[in-house]
Amino acid sequence: MSYIRPRAEGDRDAWTEEAARRGHTGTNQLREVAEVLPPSTVAEFFGLRPGDVAVVRRRLVLLDGLPSELADSYYPVGLARGTRLAEPRKIPGGAITLLAQLGHHPGDVEERVRARPATSDERRELGIGENQWVLILTRLLRSTEGLPIEAAVMTMIADDRELRYKMVIE
Repeated sequence: MSYIRPRAEGDRDAWTEEAARRGHTGTNQLREVAEVLPPSTVAEFFGLRPGDVAVVRRRLVLLDGLPSELADSYYPVGLARGTRLAEPRKIPGGAITLLAQLGHHPGDVEERVRARPATSDERRELGIGENQWVLILTRLLRSTEGLPIEAAVMTMIADDRELRYKMVIE
């Protein structure tokens, strides 16, 4: 849940903090920030029409200096344009913290996970061999008002990957 909660001022991003807790160094490299035609899942989540764009922040996530995953986070243009979400630089505390500062507090999240063989581009960017698989985690985040505020698509090296979930039953 730390990935969908705003951070306190001065806190590191959730990935850096989690990796450090486990004795590792977690960082990410910002690969691209642009307005793009999003994947169909993202377009549907945001209620976009054909040809509508979203802001994407593409990152290469590193663990101890080695590629771990490709993370693409999408934001509605009306929410992101003119903010740090649309600027090609890191955001202190991460995007969720900035969203909260802009008045868009996380309300609910839906995650989907699937596995498939890695594409040639993914193998190259993640430094993995042929015949290796990746996990695709799609995270859809709505505000406390029910508005879609972020859609993230993470492509993770599947080897030795464990996904753990803890949920409160109300």
